Amino acid sequence: MTIPLPVLDATLANAPRLQARNSAAFWAATGRSRGHEVIRRRGFLAVAGDERAGLRVLIQEPELTSEDLAEIADLAVAATGPVDMEDPFSATDLGHLRMGSWQMPVMLRLPAPVEAPAVAVAPVADDADLHGAERAVIESFGLGRFEPYRPGELFPKALLDEPGVALFTARVGGEVAGACVTVAANGFASHYWVGTTEAARSKGIGRAVMLGSLAPLA
Repeated sequence: MTIPLPVLDATLANAPRLQARNSAAFWAATGRSRGHEVIRRRGFLAVAGDERAGLRVLIQEPELTSEDLAEIADLAVAATGPVDMEDPFSATDLGHLRMGSWQMPVMLRLPAPVEAPAVAVAPVADDADLHGAERAVIESFGLGRFEPYRPGELFPKALLDEPGVALFTARVGGEVAGACVTVAANGFASHYWVGTTEAARSKGIGRAVMLGSLAPLA
């Protein structure tokens, strides 16, 4: 079922909805590539994964219906792994699920030229790049749920075939030192999982990854 969405301008007031839509596009693509169930409703999108990936719920509207809230609760109770929820509006009370919340910053950038990165940044092209990106993100974000490491679990190769999705790596001395994912959908693009290996931190690698992956979007 396709749910038509109104066109939104790139303003700070619209940033929460823009982020919600793009994040939903990213996690829907991730869910499909992993073979997990993707559930679409007007008020939220959910990806029901396995015991390691868990359940991800992406709230799409500041006011959910009672039916939405009941279904989200049922999904959370039935989840076989961790439960993560994104609410860019900070408007949904999840206390009944014993879940708290914190505000994540959203940066809005209009199209403009981008300076060259200080190190080599390139789209993921092969399994070595893909697995290097996985290891960098798992290490950077402390994703213990994906340990012990299984190649292709965090970023299945099928993710590279999803429309609008691209993965980038930064290499230093021939080794992957940083990585990120970009997702372009509905006329906007966002960055996800921008991270570096522990050995590469505080060396400008995160900035390089951002610049190198922004260039194709700008």
